[in-house]
Amino acid sequence: MILFPAIDLKNGECVRLQQGDMARATVFNTNPAAQARSFEEQGFSHLHVVDLDGAFAGRPVNAQAVEAMLKAIAMPVQLGGGIRDIATLEAWLAKGIDRVIIGTAAVRDPAFVKEAAKKHPGRVAVGLDARDGKVAVEGWAETSQVTALEIAKRFEDAGVAAIIFTDIARDGLLKGINWDATIALAEDISIPVIASGGLASIEDIRTLVSPRARKLAGAIAGRALYDGRVDPSEALALIRAAKSAA
Repeated sequence: MILFPAIDLKNGECVRLQQGDMARATVFNTNPAAQARSFEEQGFSHLHVVDLDGAFAGRPVNAQAVEAMLKAIAMPVQLGGGIRDIATLEAWLAKGIDRVIIGTAAVRDPAFVKEAAKKHPGRVAVGLDARDGKVAVEGWAETSQVTALEIAKRFEDAGVAAIIFTDIARDGLLKGINWDATIALAEDISIPVIASGGLASIEDIRTLVSPRARKLAGAIAGRALYDGRVDPSEALALIRAAKSAA
């Protein structure tokens, strides 16, 4: 069970969007490396990073900011946004990214995901971001006609390390994670699922560590950490206690 603090990058800055809308971005830190260091000092063990500009462009855009974060911290980093081919993926792994997240290409090019997961076992995750049950692509600018479960099942035997599931309707709005949909997905597949989108309070952390969510591998926290709605020490203590009791 891992709680990942999130850093979303836009124009080299640490931002949070509302429902994936680039026009509704709030800048929380102009120095992503300093923000990453702060999360590490707070006791987090892993970091979740998204190159938002890269997700729209289809290629890495905020590489300089990501590389600065890698130099600033020791904890493992998982990175998504603009990773659409094996060369880009392997370049990030070579630079020290622990795990890459494939989003749009998981819908458009499932063979790429399978090739990557086979070549780099344990280091490839799939990001499935759903709007009204259907997976959105191209930085959430387009909605496909397939469900998260349909896509996840494509990769059941591919060696994918995790599925990161986001309910776009809740992302950045502090309305709470869509636990029903996330837990249902986790129970229908064998791949570990990480909850994302809308984590709002310590109650979400309590749900995460409850028996109901036992199949989940973790959750991603963004705006709630930046706004101070979730205290890192309290959240991490709950997770430690749950691990000790398991």
